[in-house]
Amino acid sequence: MSKPRTRYDFSRYDQPRTAVRACDHPGCAGEGAYRAPKSRRQLNDYYWFCLDHVREYNRAWDYYAGMKPEQIEAEVRRDTTWQRPSWPLGFWGVQEKFLRDRAMHGFSFEFGREAGKDQSEESKQRRQAARNAEEEALVVLDLAPPVDFPRIKARYRELVKIHHPDANGGDKAAEEKLKEINQAYNTLKACYGA
Repeated sequence: MSKPRTRYDFSRYDQPRTAVRACDHPGCAGEGAYRAPKSRRQLNDYYWFCLDHVREYNRAWDYYAGMKPEQIEAEVRRDTTWQRPSWPLGFWGVQEKFLRDRAMHGFSFEFGREAGKDQSEESKQRRQAARNAEEEALVVLDLAPPVDFPRIKARYRELVKIHHPDANGGDKAAEEKLKEINQAYNTLKACYGA
């Protein structure tokens, strides 16, 4: 024997009526269906307006009102990363730190990751030759440490425009100087890992 099915009819019960929010604009009796933040400091506290008044409020709204240009710039930069801390990622961030350490200590290879190691005479000579090649390349490009790779690249482009044989009527001396500049640039490019 099966049980008789019980039917539930919820339509008989009245649903509680939700209160209609009134427009917060003074003198308006419309429904406040659209929210707008009260101020820059209270973005989660809202006024509730009808459509016409929320449009009017939004036209007049200026998030940066009363801020100095420096404060606006800082706010925009913070918002770029959703107000979270950030740091450089990838190979260049590590390489740049290593190169800056070397540049600040006169291209001393014994500083940083090489410090404290027992090095052979041959290893020291190889490092000295590399140091001299880097210094010579910087002299050719007329740069002094500390220098970053974008500055090296900009100086290289300047010198190529000046010493290119086409700009000097096919002059052999300019061609040799350009070869020297190219070699110096390639040496520094290899050193900076670019």
